[in-house]
Amino acid sequence: MRDFKELEIWADSHQFVLKIYLITKSYPDHEKFGIISQMRRSASSMPMNISEGCGRSGDKELKRSCEMSMGSASELEYQLILSHDLDYLSSAKYEELVRELVILKKRMNSFIQYLKKRIDGDGA
Repeated sequence: MRDFKELEIWADSHQFVLKIYLITKSYPDHEKFGIISQMRRSASSMPMNISEGCGRSGDKELKRSCEMSMGSASELEYQLILSHDLDYLSSAKYEELVRELVILKKRMNSFIQYLKKRIDGDGA
């Protein structure tokens, strides 16, 4: 069991969730139960899955939870595209968020690879 709050990837994904919540406040009210809800769930799923994985019994479970976080990040990336195409996000804000999300996904992938090596016995 790990303390998820000590993981940089958790902290960074949590900060990204806060940005998504702030950004979606400006979306049209008619999207409250549509894209706003979907984006907030996708975003918050990233640190939630990491937190859950840290509470499980080992690296294999944590790796699986991080892979689920990656899926949520990809889902959120599409939702950002959709938000931009619907003119809910300016091009500048869209590019900034996607750039940050891609960096987060790369870091998450590196953490998954690190866990895979630990599981396979190639490093500990």
